Amino acid sequence: MSFDYGQYIRMDKMPFLWCPGCGIGIASKALYKAFAELGWKNEDIAMVSGIGCTSRVTGYTRANTLHTTHGRALTFATGIKLACPDKHVVSMAGDGDILAIGGNHFIHACRRNIDITVILNNNNIYGMTGGQYSPTTPQGAFAATAPYGNVEPGFDVAKLAIAAGATYVARGTVANGVLLERLIRAGLAHRGFSVIEVVSNCHTQYGRRNKQPDAWQMIEDIKDRTVQVSRAEKMAPEELIGKYVVGELHNIERPEYCDEYERMRQRALAKEAKKVVEA
Repeated sequence: MSFDYGQYIRMDKMPFLWCPGCGIGIASKALYKAFAELGWKNEDIAMVSGIGCTSRVTGYTRANTLHTTHGRALTFATGIKLACPDKHVVSMAGDGDILAIGGNHFIHACRRNIDITVILNNNNIYGMTGGQYSPTTPQGAFAATAPYGNVEPGFDVAKLAIAAGATYVARGTVANGVLLERLIRAGLAHRGFSVIEVVSNCHTQYGRRNKQPDAWQMIEDIKDRTVQVSRAEKMAPEELIGKYVVGELHNIERPEYCDEYERMRQRALAKEAKKVVEA
């Protein structure tokens, strides 16, 4: 079913600055389609981002938007959600921004289970600032700051989010936009902290250093290494090395932070009112 993407895009900001073939465009399209499927109005959406290629999505989105400092998107998003709990708060971010300088904010937002959705575009590199390795760069991969190969193992984004307390966690890829849109839509609709990891391509910075200089090469490689979660459950751990397990990985219910905060506030008000009456 077709729909007008323009309703969520600031057309006066066109053209995009992303490199031709960049996966961020696919992730953005899936996000806008999810907004439309949920029937969300522009004025009811608050999008927050930090710094990086992925974070520029916020500037192109026609909604209430805030472009913040590096790694701090979730602190600003938390403030917005507490001040305006009726808004749909979304953070679009890259792996470097949200897991490196923003890593501490990320794990505590997961722990609180505040009703914010994070779309984490994981392209394994700092794309905007020169191709430095990021917290998700695979061990052995090359980057501007790892010219002989990355020594460190990369984070498993989904496992990190689940362990920290996020109540909805999913992984999709830019090789399957239909599934990605479905996962994003479910995360947006979930009451609690939601993390949707988007396995994406950066052929400009990551690909050309790792023998995949073309967008189609990287996307085909992502597609070939994708395993649906239902199939992965039947596979041995060694069979999943180097694979991307996609689908809904975690979905539970537990008290949401804003709801708990409001209940506490009401208890405090009732207690103070009782003191006044007794006085």
